Amino acid sequence: MRGVGCVSELHYWRRGAIALILLAPALGGCSSSLSMLPSMPSMPSMFGSNKTASNANTPSTTGLGTLPADFECPDVTVRQGASTLTNSSNPNEPTAMNLRYQVTIGTTARECRLEPGNMLSIKVGMEGRIILGPDGAPGEVNVPIRYAVVQEGVDPKTIVTKLDRVPVNIPPNDGNVLFSHVTEGLVFPMPKGGAIDSYVVYIGFDSFSAQQENKKSRPKAKAKPKKTS
Repeated sequence: MRGVGCVSELHYWRRGAIALILLAPALGGCSSSLSMLPSMPSMPSMFGSNKTASNANTPSTTGLGTLPADFECPDVTVRQGASTLTNSSNPNEPTAMNLRYQVTIGTTARECRLEPGNMLSIKVGMEGRIILGPDGAPGEVNVPIRYAVVQEGVDPKTIVTKLDRVPVNIPPNDGNVLFSHVTEGLVFPMPKGGAIDSYVVYIGFDSFSAQQENKKSRPKAKAKPKKTS
């Protein structure tokens, strides 16, 4: 059977980028296709040029406390099944042709600091990409991103979780937009001993929780007074 072409069969999509994402599993050996997409900006820019924004093992002395010399900030991992967010004009029958946009998570970074009361605070940065589909249009897209610190083990335990809605503007004549976001507020007591080694920071899209919170925040409609005869 004929294989999928690396570039020639993708030209009919908007900027070639949508097809690259949708056909990614079939393009494993087509590294040259990546040249069609703009590269991500450098990660240090998310935390500031003087900050260490990487998976380095060096302890952070930012904040009010000093972390132990052998301390390693928990890794950031993209949650399985939550690395891509798609929106279709027909959610009941989503296809490549009625795709409005697709959002993916790119590079991540984290930074730990010790706060008063022996509380550990984790700042997490992420870079993503929004690509318009054939049925998409310029405008603002609210991207729901869920962060969760989990202690892995036989019985995984969620330590703290947070949902951010990130507004991303898609300008006219640009269907391939890069964006970045930094979240703070992942704060919890410093684990005792070496327990921190089993902690993981998960990140992923959470459109369901965002929809549920929107429903809760909507004011309830006032009941209409009954007509009296």
